[in-house]
Amino acid sequence: MDCTLGGGGHAAGLLQHSGPDGKVLGIDQDPTALEFVRDRLAEFAERLVLVQGNFRKVQEIAQAYDFVNVDGVVFDLGVSSPQFDKAQRGFSYRLAGPLDMRMDPQQPLSAADLVNTASEQELTRIFFEYGEERFAKSIARAIVRSRAEHPIEGTMELADIVKFSIPAASRRSGPHPARRVFQALRIAVNDELGALRAGLVGAFGLLRPGGRLAVISFHSLEDRIVKQTMGQWAKGCTCPPEFPVCVCGKKPVGVMVTHKPVQPSGAELEQNFRSRSAKLRVMERLEES
Repeated sequence: MDCTLGGGGHAAGLLQHSGPDGKVLGIDQDPTALEFVRDRLAEFAERLVLVQGNFRKVQEIAQAYDFVNVDGVVFDLGVSSPQFDKAQRGFSYRLAGPLDMRMDPQQPLSAADLVNTASEQELTRIFFEYGEERFAKSIARAIVRSRAEHPIEGTMELADIVKFSIPAASRRSGPHPARRVFQALRIAVNDELGALRAGLVGAFGLLRPGGRLAVISFHSLEDRIVKQTMGQWAKGCTCPPEFPVCVCGKKPVGVMVTHKPVQPSGAELEQNFRSRSAKLRVMERLEES
């Protein structure tokens, strides 16, 4: 199963290496991605099932299409390059477009809705918690002040508000000042962390013994959830450290395949600079005792 279909790269690899009889279920919220992959992988049409949906409902989707006891599940988190490079999707602070950021274009809440209706306190929380932005409060204050004059509707307008609401010294080096704010808004609009927690549990439950769960994350918030969730599955016991013996009776249900996250090589970075922050973690499901 490929729970984040995107441009179909992972699905293509899975299909190629599982031939001639292996089947792949691909999930994506974005109907444009499904249409693209349907054309790109037309030669595998008999072995590829494409479903529009949120991976937080991975168990429900898998069971509906008779994908249980699967050999593997992959998540490649975040925004796909085709989404990021389309100005009208509103994900990029470098491209002029509407302030959208919805991975599912049919969902009601957009980034513009959030920016123009959330309280200053809520915006501060979002920027600090999801973007780890140290100037969260001053940015939120500037947004509220600006939207009182007229609604904030474009990506470049928001990027400029962010840029000029932080100290000049902090703008002179490092990434674009709006990068963390745009990341935070995207996470909030799509409830990405809540979906990830639910998706991991659902996907792991679909694996057969010996099946593997592979997750590629791109920022610390995602990676922390993946690391902690897999660590708990590998540990099993939840008794306090001071207990001399285990009384909870919980056993490990998986074993880490990657004891440290796999990160891109120099050669890969030359080909794809956007992979610079990628971390891959893989866990194998154990036989049930």
